[in-house]
Amino acid sequence: QVQLDESGGGLVQVGGSLRLNCTVSGFPFDQLRMGWFRQAPGKEREFVARISTQGGTTVYEDSVKGRFTISRDNAKNRVFLYMGYLSVEDTGIYYCAASFGWTDSVSGYIYWGQGTQVTVSS
Repeated sequence: QVQLDESGGGLVQVGGSLRLNCTVSGFPFDQLRMGWFRQAPGKEREFVARISTQGGTTVYEDSVKGRFTISRDNAKNRVFLYMGYLSVEDTGIYYCAASFGWTDSVSGYIYWGQGTQVTVSS
C-alpha cells in the first residue's frame, strides 16, 4: 500500500545541479519525517538529509551542507532534494525514505523508494 517513488536522477557534469523528487502514497504524508540517502558502488547506504513533518527543521550530512537543500510540499505529498555544486563523490543511487522518528540511521526508516541514479562526470 505505502509507496515512495523517486524521479529526477540523471547524468550531470561536475559543478552542475540536479533536483530529485519523491512522491508518497498510502499513508498520511504529514505524519512522516522524510529523508534522503545515497549509495555509491561498493559503499554502504549513507544519510544525506532529513526534514521534519511540517518542514520546519532540516539536517544535512556534513559533506553536502551548503550545497544540497531538502524541502517538502505536504499538499502534494512530495519531498525534494536540490543538489548543487555537484562533485564526482556525489555519484550514487539516491533513495527517498520515511520515518516515524527523528534519526539519520538507515534502520530508523520503515518505508523506502526504489532509488534514482545520479551520475556526476568530470
